[in-house]
Amino acid sequence: MSEVNKSAAFWRSFPIFEDFDKETLLAVAGIATWRKWPAGTVIFQRGDDGNEMLVVVSGRIKLSVLTRQGKELALRHLEAGQILGEMAILDGAPRSADATTTAATEAYAIGKRAFLDLITARPGTAEAVIRYLCARLRETTEQMETIALYDLDQRVARFFLAALRQIHGEDLPESANLQLALSQTDIAGILGASRPKVNRAILSLEESGAITRSGAVIACHVARLKRLADPDEE
Repeated sequence: MSEVNKSAAFWRSFPIFEDFDKETLLAVAGIATWRKWPAGTVIFQRGDDGNEMLVVVSGRIKLSVLTRQGKELALRHLEAGQILGEMAILDGAPRSADATTTAATEAYAIGKRAFLDLITARPGTAEAVIRYLCARLRETTEQMETIALYDLDQRVARFFLAALRQIHGEDLPESANLQLALSQTDIAGILGASRPKVNRAILSLEESGAITRSGAVIACHVARLKRLADPDEE
């Protein structure tokens, strides 16, 4: 594979760019700047100007907000292959959350003006970006539905299934291993629960045979997870 094709394939691996043609992907590469941060770096804070989006190549970034009581609420954890900051560069609004690295992280930064100029000059890219944003909105709606409508055991089962789908897509195998970089505290923040309650829910999944833990590796029995995630579907 030529270097040009490798570059295009790399950028196409990120969901926001997957429907871009090769010429546009190379244009994206031309406006991207390499960045890196050690663990514990605050990349931006809620209320900051949204002047760039980040394409995560390695590491992990936590998006979070602080409540009025000073409690941190984790919204998302982003790893290699994911994007953050795209909303702010498109709508001009300030950052809606804090972004902090929880591991040494490397990413490409794409500036607001350069990206807007690119999608303005290439109308087909705007449609691709809209499709990506619609998918993100559906994900957010599903996350809110999960917190509001399901008990914690179901929420944890749905969390594991969602993590598996990020790796395997919608067509999940009968069984698959999962290695999470997130702590139980991180998972608790995402699911709107306390760490002890999440720990009990994970133990319940083990007792039911839906998962088996071996160190950092979680062996998942997909059919059992699906039954626990939404028993009314049976």
